[in-house]
Amino acid sequence: MVFKNKFDAETNQQTKNHFAKLGSLSKHYLSGISHMANDHKAIGAAHHQPLKARLLKKRKQLQSYGRMGNLEVRLASRKKEIKKAQRLRYKVFYKEMSAIPDIQTKMKRRDIDVFDKICDHLLVLDHEYNSSKYPFIPKSKIVATYRILTEEMAKLSGGFYTQNEFDIEPLLARHKMTHKFLELGRSCVLKPYRSKRSVELLWRGLWAYIQENQANAIIGCASFEGIDPKEHALALSFLHHHASAPDEWKVKAHKNRYVNMNLMPKEEIDMKAALKAMPPLIKGYLRLGAYIGEGAVIDHQFGTTDVMIIMPTENISDRYINHFSAPEEKNTNLSGTYLN
Repeated sequence: MVFKNKFDAETNQQTKNHFAKLGSLSKHYLSGISHMANDHKAIGAAHHQPLKARLLKKRKQLQSYGRMGNLEVRLASRKKEIKKAQRLRYKVFYKEMSAIPDIQTKMKRRDIDVFDKICDHLLVLDHEYNSSKYPFIPKSKIVATYRILTEEMAKLSGGFYTQNEFDIEPLLARHKMTHKFLELGRSCVLKPYRSKRSVELLWRGLWAYIQENQANAIIGCASFEGIDPKEHALALSFLHHHASAPDEWKVKAHKNRYVNMNLMPKEEIDMKAALKAMPPLIKGYLRLGAYIGEGAVIDHQFGTTDVMIIMPTENISDRYINHFSAPEEKNTNLSGTYLN
């Protein structure tokens, strides 16, 4: 190239130098992008395993624990399903029974507490539910639920719900080397479904979960409706005299909440009448071999009188274990084990 003067030549050289610098900067920039891409790949690889574990857990949750016709039992797999279970609990506890909602509960129309986030939620779904709004379009509806808290999760999250009413720490300490605890709570069945089929399916799901998590001791609170223990004197006295836990499994209500269950002399108790007066859920636990803790507790929010359930799984007879494990329907006395 021919330049007209010295100035043009100098300008051209400056231009070349400028583009050379830009080329060098571009290489550094592209190298930086390459390193960033590699860093992102490394970060992605680091998170891949936990993500895979979460996906596997979700897939596991979607696995059915059992089915009877249009009814299926499995764990909740999405937040949406947990919210629906909370709405079912609200309908039963607050609308049908005598629980008193706070402002937040009343506005959301869901029974919610801090334990919901750390618990598993067992569901019974009716896959052929026909709503009044769309009677000819069957859909799935949650008709029963149980809330389950494992000992591992309780230790990571501040303890079991039951600890609010009963002093369970000595119990856990006594059996820490031999038993793995699991807490049941918020048992709830929609009124039209309180029949043998749906309730047995719920219990079958519970047994599958217990085996899956290798738990061998079950705890939880069970309730009498109402806050006047005298109204349940016969049943509470029966539990005190005939179902109290032996020393190795004994649990007491906290001193500031303790309500005496010994309201009648043992010789005055009509056992047949006492069992008839017993809530079905508590009666079901007794049939499985559960023990009852010492002292009851008044739950003013839920309008109930609560007793402590302690059930080592070794107490459950082979008859019931075989029934829970069987895929087909069978007749058993567990048909009454639901929350009224």
